[in-house]
Amino acid sequence: MKDWWLIPVVAVFSFALTAFLRRYALSRSLIDIPNQRSSHTIPTPRGGGVAIVLTFLCGLSVLFYQGQTTVTALIALAGAGGITAVIGFLDDHGHIAARWRLLAHFLAAGWGVYWIGGLPPLMVGGISIELSWFGHLLALVYLVWMLNLYNFMDGIDGIAGVEAVTICAGACLIYWLGGISEMAWLPGLLAICAAGFLCWNFPPAKIFMGDAGSGFLGIILGLLALQAAWIDPGLIWVWLILLGVFIVDSTFTLMRRLLRGDRIYEAHRSHAYQFASRKFGKHLPVTSMVGVINVLWLLPIALCVNRFKVDGALALVIAYLPLIWLAVKFRAGELEEIR
Repeated sequence: MKDWWLIPVVAVFSFALTAFLRRYALSRSLIDIPNQRSSHTIPTPRGGGVAIVLTFLCGLSVLFYQGQTTVTALIALAGAGGITAVIGFLDDHGHIAARWRLLAHFLAAGWGVYWIGGLPPLMVGGISIELSWFGHLLALVYLVWMLNLYNFMDGIDGIAGVEAVTICAGACLIYWLGGISEMAWLPGLLAICAAGFLCWNFPPAKIFMGDAGSGFLGIILGLLALQAAWIDPGLIWVWLILLGVFIVDSTFTLMRRLLRGDRIYEAHRSHAYQFASRKFGKHLPVTSMVGVINVLWLLPIALCVNRFKVDGALALVIAYLPLIWLAVKFRAGELEEIR
């Protein structure tokens, strides 16, 4: 841990940069005004997620210089994350048509897949399944979905930040216990960057993340999962389990809306977490519960996959079943009441 000094420096940088971006947003009137589709009631500045982007990219460069990560990882993460953040930043400051956003998302994902190497063979029931070119296509779709679902799930105070911090901290613990602690630098860096921003975004939020930050977090988390899978194929299941709350809520909601014929890029508030926040009348209980589920339910299952070699696919099903029940209970994807 000779580079331990990076931890407080990154945390302070992320915190201070978020404060600066808040003042910038207020001076430029970059304010999120509540409407009938919002989960908020108070006008709040947006775009604070840029602090996560800039801090992570700076920290990534330092890690590369210190020999803690590879040039391939640097190119993959900086390129894919940078493209995603730029298109999100432009959309935060104006409006980019959905088709152009999606094109940029596929470009970013394609860049990441190329440099990471696509999807390695999957281990299912002790059998290695080589997907070849289909694995690359699956990895591409996975990354595009990850960056979009993270944007969809960033709808109440603190939820996206808590998700990033708890997932990345969990991954660091699993890497450390699994004897591959050198892999913990990248998720650890992302956790610290998100934590600095979260100080300003935790309920009640003083600034929102914006598309630049949420999309960036989504694609970086997706790439970290693919990178880990090349080290140990079982780690892809670990990451998919850790990401369970966001994956289940967003996918379940999308499927219901597609079956109903809704326009999937149209703004809505029919995710389970949004119904739950309206039921409780505040964001804090829902955001806190996401963190609790990640730490007390999903992390132990992910640990069993890595430490005790429990079949990843089976563990994924066990991990997701209660999450699906919660999605049904909190009406994910149902028609929302507009008042």
